[in-house]
Amino acid sequence: MQSLFLLIDTIIGLYIWLLIGSAVLSWLVVFQVVNTRNRAVISIGDFLYRVTEPALRPIRRVLPNMGGIDLSPVVLILLLIFLRNLIAEYGLYSAHGGPFGSLIGFAASLPA
Repeated sequence: MQSLFLLIDTIIGLYIWLLIGSAVLSWLVVFQVVNTRNRAVISIGDFLYRVTEPALRPIRRVLPNMGGIDLSPVVLILLLIFLRNLIAEYGLYSAHGGPFGSLIGFAASLPA
């Protein structure tokens, strides 16, 4: 069960990095730092858009219009960090029987 929690934690961590990469690439495109005619930039941008947009779209519908500022990646990252912490806490409590379950289990496994 702990392996499942670690896998989910890793996936959430990777998705957070994809959100950060998408935001940074969008800023680089807006400020014309990267060439949008470059095939690699187009491919990376398209991949990041396809991966992140389905999760960002519902948040953008709920958030008020802030002018040119898009806060949806920040909101999603905060939600993912909350989910990550919730899963870690649940995994720690349920897999080991409490906050110090791993220490108690280790101590109980030692020979007397």
